[in-house]
Amino acid sequence: MTEINERESMDFDVVIVGGGPSGLAAACRLMQLSNENNHELSVVVVEKGSEIGAHILSGNVFETRALDELFPDWQSQDAPIKTAVKKDIVHYFSGPEKGFKVPSLFIPKTMHNKGNFIISLGRLCQWLAGKAEELGVNLFPGFAATEILYNDQGAVTGIATSDMGIGTDGSKKSSYQAGYELRGKYTIFAEGCRGNLGEEIIKNYDLRANSDPQHYGIGLKEIWEIGAENHEEGLVVHTTGWPLDNHTEGGGFLYHAENNQLFLGFIVALNYKNPYLSPFEEFQRWKQHPRISKYLLGGKRISYGARAVNKGGFQSLPKLSFPGGLLIGCDAGFLNGAKIKGTHTAIKSGTLAAENIFDSLFKGNQGQSDLTSYQQSYKSSWLHDELYKSRNFGPALNKYGTLIGGAFIFIDQNIMYGRFSFTWQNPIPDHETIQPSADAKEIEYSKPDGVISFDRLSSVFLSSTNHEEDQPSHLRLKDTEVPINYNLPNYNEPAQRYCPAGVYEVLLDNETPKFHINAQNCIHCKTCDIKDPTQNIIWTVPEGGGGPNYSGM
Repeated sequence: MTEINERESMDFDVVIVGGGPSGLAAACRLMQLSNENNHELSVVVVEKGSEIGAHILSGNVFETRALDELFPDWQSQDAPIKTAVKKDIVHYFSGPEKGFKVPSLFIPKTMHNKGNFIISLGRLCQWLAGKAEELGVNLFPGFAATEILYNDQGAVTGIATSDMGIGTDGSKKSSYQAGYELRGKYTIFAEGCRGNLGEEIIKNYDLRANSDPQHYGIGLKEIWEIGAENHEEGLVVHTTGWPLDNHTEGGGFLYHAENNQLFLGFIVALNYKNPYLSPFEEFQRWKQHPRISKYLLGGKRISYGARAVNKGGFQSLPKLSFPGGLLIGCDAGFLNGAKIKGTHTAIKSGTLAAENIFDSLFKGNQGQSDLTSYQQSYKSSWLHDELYKSRNFGPALNKYGTLIGGAFIFIDQNIMYGRFSFTWQNPIPDHETIQPSADAKEIEYSKPDGVISFDRLSSVFLSSTNHEEDQPSHLRLKDTEVPINYNLPNYNEPAQRYCPAGVYEVLLDNETPKFHINAQNCIHCKTCDIKDPTQNIIWTVPEGGGGPNYSGM
């Protein structure tokens, strides 16, 4: 008996998966071209967050270059870009109370932020969404794209959203609603870092055949309201060194936004070796340094979040096109690690994708072709030039550590302007770098003081994370025996430390260890999907609308 497809189908010219800066930029540019050329287009953006911006997490010091091209009049259009960077400071921390300010002369030019702005990326995405709607884009927030649709020739024809109202046992609840098929002549994947469907596309079409594996960091962020006496609007502070050792990449940021708000956070590269390391706890330690805590004392923490970030850069970019679609933004990996910025590169990639798709459709192409012209457009753009010049940033830190690697980066960026003849590779995936616990030094972390440092659960509460309880877990194990029988004896089960939301626990049941998954706590950072040493954890998309609901992040 043939199963009846309950899903309704809707046809569009272009389907865009993800309502972040790249996806919204692509949507806006498509409709701009449609209106300029009097060529009707139907464009839809599907976003798994409950609203546009709900799953957006970023520093964010914003370089406006790509937005200047997309909306040259953004300053007169009430864009949420108000706080200009007034001063840059970089600290090297040599210990919990020691450190020094790095002279400006020795700071890589990529970290100078004159002309940039401190923004909330979530609010910028909401503004872009408003522009997209004005131009005629269909926005579908709260719908999670969970399946790629293919035709008989193997080309992508769109996506399907998840069924709603499925119980934990797999049965259909009274609230059941079948997902939708959104079919397009072209589909753009703009899910952000480690996007589920983007990863499937990369594997299915072997798009990484000629590139390094993607590399990642975990970025943790808080927003604080601080006293006016401690606030310096427009000040940008970056730190390197303690609490991380010389061979663990990462560092902190502290951005003085408007209205006495402070955006602060900490990034740890996920190629770290020590299984006892906890990025969340390192963040809490970092805040205790006197050059950071001086801003926080007397203040109030109002938001928390965490998200994986791409750091592979130029060498890790896959082939960008495939039959029926394109990869843009962090789904492709367009973040510039040397600048600690990925928003302007995301917007530019979305713009380039839109221009190539429109050109194809305008010429009468019926879709589902492999638009290799997008790859060529990228190679001839300033985006390629920028990423190429910064290509050795990550590998330098990986090869030589913070101090020697940092010295090389200064020479590379400030003296050679990224023109060294060599390109360093980094072929080892992040999950393979972790060492056995027997060979590692255990790290003792202090209990949170509830003033500057906090625990995971109170932090997750501030992320406004929510999932429908009666639904299948979106966190699955290929082999349920691996966490206790392999990861625990070999790595002291690092999932209980690398997760910034307390999702994974090893509990004792009559002195027998059990692996427990608190899927309700998940803030969709994707760290487990990346760092699990056996790649045993499968992160899938929960019902649309679930997960964190970041406000102003």
